[in-house]
Amino acid sequence: MRWHLLAGLCLFSPTIVIAEDRPIIHDAEHYILLDQLADSWEQEDKKISERLADIRGTHGGKPPNIVYILLDDLGFGEIGMPDLDVIRGYSTPNISGIAEDGLSFMRMYTEPSCTPTRAAMMTGRYAVRTGTSEAKAVVSGDGLNSWEVTLAEVLSEGGYETVHMGKWHLGDIEESYAFNQGFDYAEHPIHQQGQMAIMNADAEREGISAGLSQQTRANTYELDKRFRLNPHAMVYGIIGEKGGTAREVNFEAGEIYTQAHYQRMEEDYKNGVLKQLERLAKGDKPFFLNYWPQLPLSLTRGDIDGGQTLNGGPVAESLVMVDSWIGEILAKIDELGIAENTIVIVMGDNGPFTQYREYSGQNDRIYRGGKTDHLEGGVRVNAFMSWPAAIQAGSRVQDIVHVTDLYTTLARLADSDQHIPRDRLIDGVDQSPLIFVGDSHGRRDYVFVYEGPELRSIVKQQFKFHLPAPGSNPIAAPVFDLYKDSREERIDTAKTIPLGVGFGGPFVGMMKRHLGWKQKYPDREQSHGIPYGGIENLRPETQALVDGFVMVGQLMGKE
Repeated sequence: MRWHLLAGLCLFSPTIVIAEDRPIIHDAEHYILLDQLADSWEQEDKKISERLADIRGTHGGKPPNIVYILLDDLGFGEIGMPDLDVIRGYSTPNISGIAEDGLSFMRMYTEPSCTPTRAAMMTGRYAVRTGTSEAKAVVSGDGLNSWEVTLAEVLSEGGYETVHMGKWHLGDIEESYAFNQGFDYAEHPIHQQGQMAIMNADAEREGISAGLSQQTRANTYELDKRFRLNPHAMVYGIIGEKGGTAREVNFEAGEIYTQAHYQRMEEDYKNGVLKQLERLAKGDKPFFLNYWPQLPLSLTRGDIDGGQTLNGGPVAESLVMVDSWIGEILAKIDELGIAENTIVIVMGDNGPFTQYREYSGQNDRIYRGGKTDHLEGGVRVNAFMSWPAAIQAGSRVQDIVHVTDLYTTLARLADSDQHIPRDRLIDGVDQSPLIFVGDSHGRRDYVFVYEGPELRSIVKQQFKFHLPAPGSNPIAAPVFDLYKDSREERIDTAKTIPLGVGFGGPFVGMMKRHLGWKQKYPDREQSHGIPYGGIENLRPETQALVDGFVMVGQLMGKE
């Protein structure tokens, strides 16, 4: 029972039995693996389905609750690994406890920055396919398209109640707000913490940002008052319910962002998570609770009152605090008696924000690079999952996993994978065998790594291929053995790479197949519109910001 590959572009016809009438559509490389492993995967899937049915039966027929915690700008080795804590002088004991009690994904890949990773996780598709391949910090008038089917929508179809708390960062137009993308209830900023951590008044005074506040500069020759954005006019944070309107909360007309506002916002989201857990635990439905702190990104020092770390950097101090908050969340789950059948995932979204390492106390660690880089330091993160009903404590897997895999895997664990759309390409593959069978039973050994809309590197097994410059011969492109050169900096490692792989030929074939499939399933565009639509109580300064945006759009011929 095989999938036959034709003409190098994987034109295929299915001959294996599948659970649904139509299979999920994946990228070409998946079918190359499927052609070799279909029989063993089919047997694994049968056993996993039986195990999932047993777990549901033990818990009154309910699939597991899901609590997904996504931390910001933390590369591999920054959380949950006590032996590496000494490198930077802090510890995260609660996150380490999740690792000890659950499963560690040792080769988790993300996208290189915030918005792309969040879009990939929520849609199961590389961010470039959704048009959301850039992380934006200011008003842009765009966001995630409603055509995309998010994990929240998939789980809602499967009977879940869905809640989002904290950072969202998937657009500033009404269509892209979390409660318009499948969540029953949401509280989130419109933008991200660049607005709060970098452009606040305290950051200006400490020299972290410059040229924004008139308190720190003269504006004698500035004719265009709109050129330098007033960050305090941007929307602070909104709440809303599915099918309803949005409302800005906790910020008044004329207020100026400070570090205290940022801290208050994050504490409110954490406290909101605890309240939502209490409410959700009383309900009849399983739930999906997304908690995405904007922390630990923090750059000012004026609010640090008695450092808790040897590092002393704002990110280290903030991370220790966030770890304690995660401890509160875990304690609440235990207190509510739902821990046994609740999946908790904690992970980072991309590598460290090295552009601000002078202020943050961060730096790269094992891997070179950070946020925005296609290097391993930009896309390798720690990821931990606990689920007492299914996962043996202290489990570790070294198989390659991509953040898109959470979409497909969680949908299957939730008995909702039949609601994954079949009319588009889904990059995420079902990695539930890593949970139920263990190490070496993953279903991918490859990852395509983009920087924005540009494909920059390809990982296959232990090798990583850096794409050559346009027009260059791929025979000269570097290929790194990540086990021998984890920092991707010694070209001489090509001498140890098998002939053929070392010359890049197999990677060029992967690239051609990947790009070839885009002819049938082309990348989509994000949606565009007037920012802050549907928010019922815009402040006067925010309305002025919107009016200016609309006027500029009219000058460009846009409605």
